[in-house]
Amino acid sequence: MSLPDPDACGVATATDTVRFERLLPGPVERIWAYLTESDKRRQWLAGCEMELKVGGRADLLFKHSEFTDEPAPEKYAEMNAKGHPSQHHITEIDPPRLLAMTWPGEDDRESEVVFELFPEGEKVLLVVTHKRLADRGEMANVASGWHAHLGILATALEGGKIKRFWSRIPELEAEYQRRFSQD
Repeated sequence: MSLPDPDACGVATATDTVRFERLLPGPVERIWAYLTESDKRRQWLAGCEMELKVGGRADLLFKHSEFTDEPAPEKYAEMNAKGHPSQHHITEIDPPRLLAMTWPGEDDRESEVVFELFPEGEKVLLVVTHKRLADRGEMANVASGWHAHLGILATALEGGKIKRFWSRIPELEAEYQRRFSQD
């Protein structure tokens, strides 16, 4: 098995699905904690508690100022300062291997995110699959966000200092728009 590039682009696996693979420092229980525990998840994505059962609520609060000092672009400034609440529901769970949840999208359309964990020696392969996306534009937007957030997760797990988040989003979105328009 070839090792995934730590900053590899997500891949469109269907017309409404994007998939990411990241090899992270383990063990699997550590990565599971960064997916499910509020204090750890807020270091790379969003805080708030989850009901870890099928049908359970996951009311996430996206407050990016908790993991980056980089100023947010104008369109995200309020979200960065006050946070953005987002309601999700657990659709599948098999600790510490699989977590799937609904994801609010454009026009109140729900998509789904699936996190899968595979032990690889002392490391863990994290596979993130975001499916049921509305169109290629939403795929590019979502992919750029996941790409940047997964970079923050890898840096946090390795004990490094977060360098860039917001400044990566426009360049990543342009790259994903280019990639997905060619599919």
